[in-house]
Amino acid sequence: MPAIDEVVHVRTLPAGVWSVDRANSRVGFSLKHMVLRTVRGGFGDFDGVVEIRDGEARAHGSVSAASIDTRDGVRDEHLRRSRDFFDVERHPEISFRSGRLELDDGVVSAEGELTMRGVTRPLQLRGHLGSPGCQDGEPALKMTLQGELSRSDFGLVWNQTLDTGGALLGDTVKIDLELTAVPPADG
Repeated sequence: MPAIDEVVHVRTLPAGVWSVDRANSRVGFSLKHMVLRTVRGGFGDFDGVVEIRDGEARAHGSVSAASIDTRDGVRDEHLRRSRDFFDVERHPEISFRSGRLELDDGVVSAEGELTMRGVTRPLQLRGHLGSPGCQDGEPALKMTLQGELSRSDFGLVWNQTLDTGGALLGDTVKIDLELTAVPPADG
């Protein structure tokens, strides 16, 4: 592992498959509701890996759509079951796969594809790479990533016009990830 004050480049990290530590990670999102209010939520059941080979990194991960949590049980159940939203019986998983993950000079950049409700679209995530540290006495890689998507690109088009104008739900969904990954056991 590089020293804490060393600049992190993918080539300085041990090769292998780094696993996302769910207990110390978060998959979140937000979108506008009724023009002025922001609804924030997340997914509690997710996994992911960062694969480092030959000085290059890739990442992939998935979330269980049924694990959505917006802190409103009635809304969450509607989002899970409705064909207007996640329809988890037919589309239980949301997944992301990057062809290349750039980890350089404290910056993280991932360009890949997000698949939701059977629709795959490009997605760019950008963020920050923390200096390697320790998680429960073991090496850990920490990163934050943000991105945006248009929910209508994935068939999530239900909306309602407000009496005051505007739409009940915004189309732009902001993604906010805080990930901790631990290295391969043999790394």
